[in-house]
Amino acid sequence: MIEQIGRKIKVQMHKFSGELSAGLGKVSSRFVEEMLFGISASGSVRLSSVARTLDEPISMHDTHKRLSINLADKNIRREISAKTLEMGAKRINKDSLLIVDPSDLTKKYAKKMEYLADVRDGSEQNIARGYWLCEVMGAEVGSSEITPLAQTLWSQEAPDYVSENHEVLSIVDKTLAATDYKGILVYDRGGDRRVLYEKWAGNPLIRFIIRQRGDRHLLHKGKAKNTLQLAENCKTPYASTIIKEKDGKEKVHHIQFGFVPVRLPEHPERPLWLVVVKGYGKTPLMLLTTEPMRKNRKTLWWIVEAYLTRWKIEETIRFIKQSYNFEDVRVMTYGRLQNMAAITLAVGYFAAVWLGQKAKLEILAMHAMEASKRIFGVPNFRYYALADGIRVILTKVGNGILDYKINIDLPIPQFPLFDP
Repeated sequence: MIEQIGRKIKVQMHKFSGELSAGLGKVSSRFVEEMLFGISASGSVRLSSVARTLDEPISMHDTHKRLSINLADKNIRREISAKTLEMGAKRINKDSLLIVDPSDLTKKYAKKMEYLADVRDGSEQNIARGYWLCEVMGAEVGSSEITPLAQTLWSQEAPDYVSENHEVLSIVDKTLAATDYKGILVYDRGGDRRVLYEKWAGNPLIRFIIRQRGDRHLLHKGKAKNTLQLAENCKTPYASTIIKEKDGKEKVHHIQFGFVPVRLPEHPERPLWLVVVKGYGKTPLMLLTTEPMRKNRKTLWWIVEAYLTRWKIEETIRFIKQSYNFEDVRVMTYGRLQNMAAITLAVGYFAAVWLGQKAKLEILAMHAMEASKRIFGVPNFRYYALADGIRVILTKVGNGILDYKINIDLPIPQFPLFDP
């Protein structure tokens, strides 16, 4: 059974790779497929680990060298990123959430990686050496499913760097263009920058939910008022209880919520609403949204739940980083690093979306999760277990990526797991 499931994974990976690299040449297409397989099978982005899984009839040193040379192809990032976004955009509906999440890639001990820069290490809350990242993930309110859409990696030391705002606006522009402006942008702290509002609030096609720091002014009844003061004075007639899990511990929050109609001084023509949540922290949680609010618990709660869905993205980013050990990436050049980031996002898309895209592929996902053999069973956030299961299965079947071609067209002497 393991060998059969392993072959099915390889066949599906071959199909996924074919779509992903449709705009690349033969050599680069083969390389993309090898990287998808190698990262999935080894659980690592290190080229030496990928080379080991390929099981080629040449020295591992030669395989490693070939992979390194191919990773420098400037077209890889562009093509893979565009195709991943194109595939993911098909899953985005009118009210899907497009969660924008800036993060970082810290390389504490790296010295020679190109364009290393100072970044704020989000996990240790200090300044470290590394690179900046920004991901856009698709999600649905009330669902645990996540769709990796886009990712960009940059350094302020790189010669083509313009600004962080430029990077964020660029990735959001690409995402919105791919989704035909479907979906609602969700941005945590830092999203209430004037330059972002100039672009997003000024375009009636762009919808958003942006957490406020509370230090800017909003128009209320024609007068400019401090956001935090508006929130503190806001009536919150509705109540609920939320539980947030962090570092394996649950914390219960008894919250109250309400809203107040506001406008931006820069765009007074567009009506906005400030949704206020009290009880989550010392200061109110303030969410500025384009979505029309009214005195209705269900309408208000949808906005609160939409923002809380962002917590899932933190898990997804950890899934991509930890399941494939992305922070252990050891390529030296900036272009290779950006290509590796694009490939890793595609590997995450394969595990998180592609395998669960059709009903029969759910069977494969089930088998893969069972193969992970976790002590405490499969957690609610199943992508960790899914990635582990794929790695275990591909490790056990061996023979690299190419053996699926031997039997890919042969009939299977039992009910097939997948549609032809």
